[in-house]
Amino acid sequence: MKNTKICPKCRSNDIVRIDGYAGAYGVGNNIMVGNTIFSAVNVNRYICCSCGYSEEWIDKQDIEKVASSRKAKR
Repeated sequence: MKNTKICPKCRSNDIVRIDGYAGAYGVGNNIMVGNTIFSAVNVNRYICCSCGYSEEWIDKQDIEKVASSRKAKR
Protein backbone atom coordinates (compact mmCIF):
# COMPACT_ATOMS: atom_id res chain seq x y z
CA MET A 1 0.00 0.00 0.00
CA LYS A 2 2.81 2.39 0.82
CA ASN A 3 4.33 2.24 -2.64
CA THR A 4 1.46 1.20 -4.88
CA LYS A 5 -1.29 3.26 -3.20
CA ILE A 6 -3.56 0.23 -3.78
CA CYS A 7 -4.96 -2.03 -1.07
CA PRO A 8 -3.66 -5.60 -1.49
CA LYS A 9 -6.91 -7.02 -0.03
CA CYS A 10 -9.71 -5.18 -1.85
CA ARG A 11 -7.77 -3.32 -4.62
CA SER A 12 -9.17 0.08 -3.55
CA ASN A 13 -7.06 3.19 -3.99
CA ASP A 14 -8.73 5.03 -1.09
CA ILE A 15 -5.63 4.92 1.13
CA VAL A 16 -4.73 7.32 3.93
CA ARG A 17 -1.46 7.71 5.83
CA ILE A 18 -1.41 8.38 9.56
CA ASP A 19 2.01 9.69 10.57
CA GLY A 20 3.66 8.09 13.56
CA TYR A 21 4.59 10.32 16.46
CA ALA A 22 6.21 10.23 19.85
CA GLY A 23 4.44 12.16 22.58
CA ALA A 24 5.01 12.69 26.27
CA TYR A 25 6.08 9.57 28.18
CA GLY A 26 6.57 7.68 24.90
CA VAL A 27 2.92 7.58 23.89
CA GLY A 28 2.11 7.43 20.20
CA ASN A 29 2.87 5.10 17.34
CA ASN A 30 6.61 4.62 17.74
CA ILE A 31 9.39 2.24 18.70
CA MET A 32 11.65 3.31 21.54
CA VAL A 33 15.22 2.33 20.60
CA GLY A 34 16.86 4.13 23.53
CA ASN A 35 16.00 5.50 26.93
CA THR A 36 14.61 8.91 25.98
CA ILE A 37 11.82 10.25 23.81
CA PHE A 38 14.46 11.57 21.43
CA SER A 39 15.37 8.00 20.50
CA ALA A 40 11.86 7.16 19.30
CA VAL A 41 11.44 5.89 15.74
CA ASN A 42 8.06 6.79 14.26
CA VAL A 43 5.89 4.06 12.77
CA ASN A 44 3.58 5.31 10.01
CA ARG A 45 0.26 3.61 9.28
CA TYR A 46 -1.36 3.15 5.89
CA ILE A 47 -5.08 2.41 6.09
CA CYS A 48 -7.54 1.38 3.40
CA CYS A 49 -10.73 3.41 3.85
CA SER A 50 -12.74 0.81 1.91
CA CYS A 51 -12.04 -2.39 3.85
CA GLY A 52 -10.03 -1.28 6.90
CA TYR A 53 -6.85 -3.19 6.09
CA SER A 54 -3.77 -1.49 7.54
CA GLU A 55 0.02 -1.71 7.28
CA GLU A 56 2.73 -0.16 9.45
CA TRP A 57 5.99 1.12 7.95
CA ILE A 58 9.20 2.65 9.27
CA ASP A 59 11.00 5.27 7.14
CA LYS A 60 14.17 3.99 5.45
CA GLN A 61 16.45 6.37 7.34
CA ASP A 62 15.22 4.90 10.66
CA ILE A 63 15.65 1.19 9.86
CA GLU A 64 19.31 1.16 10.94
CA LYS A 65 18.36 2.71 14.31
CA VAL A 66 15.94 -0.15 14.95
CA ALA A 67 18.33 -2.83 13.66
CA SER A 68 21.22 -1.64 15.84
CA SER A 69 19.09 -1.11 18.96
CA ARG A 70 19.91 -3.17 22.05
CA LYS A 71 16.19 -3.94 22.21
CA ALA A 72 16.14 -5.63 18.79
CA LYS A 73 16.01 -9.44 18.88
CA ARG A 74 17.02 -11.67 16.00
